[in-house]
Amino acid sequence: MRHPEEQYLDLMRAVIERGDKRVDRTGVGTLSLFGAMARFDLRDHKVPILTTKRVYWKTAVKEMLWFLTGGTNIRPLLQDNVRIWSDWPLARYRKETGDAISQKDFEQRVLGDAEFAARWGELGPVYGKQWRRWVGPDGREHDQIADLIDLLRENPTSRRMIFHAWNVAELDGMALPPCHMVYQFHVADGRLSCLMFQRSADLLLGVPFNFAGTVALQMMLAQQAGLEPGEFVWMGGDVHLYLNHLDQAEEQLSRDPRPWPTMRLTRHAASIDDYRIEDFEVSGYEPHAAIAADVAV
Repeated sequence: MRHPEEQYLDLMRAVIERGDKRVDRTGVGTLSLFGAMARFDLRDHKVPILTTKRVYWKTAVKEMLWFLTGGTNIRPLLQDNVRIWSDWPLARYRKETGDAISQKDFEQRVLGDAEFAARWGELGPVYGKQWRRWVGPDGREHDQIADLIDLLRENPTSRRMIFHAWNVAELDGMALPPCHMVYQFHVADGRLSCLMFQRSADLLLGVPFNFAGTVALQMMLAQQAGLEPGEFVWMGGDVHLYLNHLDQAEEQLSRDPRPWPTMRLTRHAASIDDYRIEDFEVSGYEPHAAIAADVAV
């Protein structure tokens, strides 16, 4: 039986071998394929935290917890030692001020100066805003996550158990329009399955984080609804490797997958807003070494 991580590696090979070479928004360029799927069975608590390179799963889970707060400023992330969102506000700050500040110094200013953080650490109405505070035409806010949990508890056969972040009216105000944009859920035999559609999938850097973060979310939602995790189905639209990631991809493809780790919640949180990183326990994670690569902004 093939290791489930081979789905990811097969896709990486396909992008390298058959991907269309494209000039993209960042100017870096990509090899791109359109349309992909991977399925992961979570029933034994085995989770798709990749083993052919180290994935910093705590960072991915912390990011997911931040999304759930509805936050849109990088300051709380930096306070939690998460720096994966710094590139976009830093680029905006440099462009608008002409100050060639280093990332380290920019982050220290955001951490040390609340007024500076409010002005320059803001990302606009990104994921968390749309998930927890989507504003309708009547001005009423909609908490998509709370509504989803109510549906899971009260009507688990519904085909409307969906939330998303592609708010057309607010895209222009976002530092980065949502990549993992639609989440749909399905309940059968007491288990919660999740399908996540990702319109833009950075295969080397983004997708491994999205796997880990989505599974953590799925576990939290399942617990809140009195369910067990079922299957995680990932779907990608534009699935790509940046041209400056090809050597790193080849290195990853040279490695054999190792056994998946397990992920468990160590306590039953009072609500979806009550989870902390300490509630997640990952065991048996023994990956190959990390592979460094630059983020394309």
